[in-house]
Amino acid sequence: MRWISGLSGMVFGLGLTLSGMVLPSKVQNFLDVGGNWDPSLALVMGGALLVFMPGYFWLVKPRAKAVDGSDFHISRTKNLDSRLLIGSALFGVGWGLVGICPGPAITALVTGQWQILLFVAAMLFGIKLACWFTSRGTRRA
Repeated sequence: MRWISGLSGMVFGLGLTLSGMVLPSKVQNFLDVGGNWDPSLALVMGGALLVFMPGYFWLVKPRAKAVDGSDFHISRTKNLDSRLLIGSALFGVGWGLVGICPGPAITALVTGQWQILLFVAAMLFGIKLACWFTSRGTRRA
């Protein structure tokens, strides 16, 4: 069943590439509502939701387990804690400044552009740093 995950990732990456969402300028132009605004990102996200939502509500939500019998790992947390707020703010600021988010960055790695490689390296460093801070907080508690 792991091949389904791989195939899904490849289709996602292909969709990002075909829609131009791996281009930082597309994202930055979407966020530039006072200037050279490009609504195509909203259209891509809306189209993705139209595809995702029926599958989620008919195939995922009613099930107690995944098709292969494994457990779903869906967070039931409703708390807005400092980790969530700080992480969301960092993600949003980073996305707005450089126009790249993790999914398109992974997809764009195949281009070999040094900016993308630097972004992914910084992202991985940030993940490690967040894990380190989290483990420190867990040890203190």
